[in-house]
Amino acid sequence: MDVRVEQGDITQAEADALVVNLFEGVTSPGGGTGAVDAALEGAISRLIALGDIRGKAGELTVVHTFGKIPAPRVLVAGLGKREEFDLDVVRNLAANAIRALRKPGVKRVVTIAHGAGVAGLDPEGCAQAVAEGSVLGAYRFSRHKGAGSRDDDTNGAFPALLTIVERDAAAVEGMTAAARRGVILADAANVARDMANEPANHLTPAELAARATALATAAGLDVEVLEREAMERKGMGSLLSVARGSAQPPKLIRVSYHGRGGDGYDLALVGKGITFDTGGISIKPAANMEAMKADMTGAASVVAAMQAIAALRPRVDVVALAPCTENMPGGNASKPGDVVTAMDGRTIEIINTDAEGRLVLADALCYARELGARAIVDVATLTGAVSIALGDVCYAVLSNDEGLAAKVQAAAAAAGEKTWRLPTWKEYSELVKSDVADLRNVAAPNRGAGTIVGAKFLEPFVAGTPWVHLDIAGVDMSDKDKGWVTKGATGYSVRALVNLALAMAS
Repeated sequence: MDVRVEQGDITQAEADALVVNLFEGVTSPGGGTGAVDAALEGAISRLIALGDIRGKAGELTVVHTFGKIPAPRVLVAGLGKREEFDLDVVRNLAANAIRALRKPGVKRVVTIAHGAGVAGLDPEGCAQAVAEGSVLGAYRFSRHKGAGSRDDDTNGAFPALLTIVERDAAAVEGMTAAARRGVILADAANVARDMANEPANHLTPAELAARATALATAAGLDVEVLEREAMERKGMGSLLSVARGSAQPPKLIRVSYHGRGGDGYDLALVGKGITFDTGGISIKPAANMEAMKADMTGAASVVAAMQAIAALRPRVDVVALAPCTENMPGGNASKPGDVVTAMDGRTIEIINTDAEGRLVLADALCYARELGARAIVDVATLTGAVSIALGDVCYAVLSNDEGLAAKVQAAAAAAGEKTWRLPTWKEYSELVKSDVADLRNVAAPNRGAGTIVGAKFLEPFVAGTPWVHLDIAGVDMSDKDKGWVTKGATGYSVRALVNLALAMAS
């Protein structure tokens, strides 16, 4: 989708549809909505009086103009209660509106910058939120549908051009830059969605590495893919123990961005890349196992974030690491009770082969330290326990550093992503102690705190480096469209990671 910002009068815009808005309880619209209402000889006001338009959050009403203005239809979007209005509402409104305008005859949409008028929000922030929401809301994954079965064949394609109209010419330049930033962020999230939605027979570790290489090359980034032999030389026995059961060779992807220059990296982004997770010998139940194609969402998130970081060019050095493999119950697969050795020499007793994500992350965290990372954020669909604790509303944040955790949570909030901090108190370390090795990969049965245990297993491998662990297993997939979140892979954490890099640069 092409998103532009132009100075002008929305009532005179040449478009297939206009998008205006209304707060709940307002009976006489003002701003751009008022101008359109006046041009339509009070049609919107009459519908408000009739109760057909109430301004409730999520309410979308199409008004046909019958030649009174150039655009044949106007979509009036409800903003909800004024006291609850913020940029998250703008982002979700834009996504819902663009989906509502998915009609065969709608190619060009013109909108006001929701919130930049009577709501008093920053115009640039509003422009970015409109752009982000529109591009995120227009996402669909239909790569494997044949002609005639694609959703576009019956519902039409999404609008190709979105223009944000602003009356104040002095604001256009800043809003244009902000809208561009929004598109870059949303495009990166959609790249991650594409990978997470891809069936596992199409997105093997090798294919994920190939896509990451193509993305990095196109963005002018440094990229390297470590093969099994290189991992063996580095002593990555933890990661390789997971790969043993699969016929697909493991890959460890490194993508580097140098915006400042110097030794090491200001930030390492580490993403779990299990391209399919059967659970290994500790095999999962068959029901819903198909969803395990998305167990590489963490890897997709960190790789996709690098695309946006390269485009926005912050003065910060960032490296993304994605340890990728399948977790299969092959004849050579790791068994419960096996002991393996990680890159830093720690020994790990494998109690449950379905707790494999932390095993691949352990070596990647060691590698991040070897590369000179001064701060580390890992992203993983790590535990089912996080869904029990937090549902699908937010994701878990666990950390050994208050300052870095606060920055991550602020970066997520700016992306419209809710987070919740869980404790990493030293008492939880007892749950990952082993009788035969340095660590065990899960706690004893029925001890609880599954999400915290996953983080406490990972914590020793950062060796005191400021670190944040994001468990996104509850939010990585959605069963329906909801605001900027689309059905299937959601793209959670991508924009938060980019926002973090931008904040660290400033």
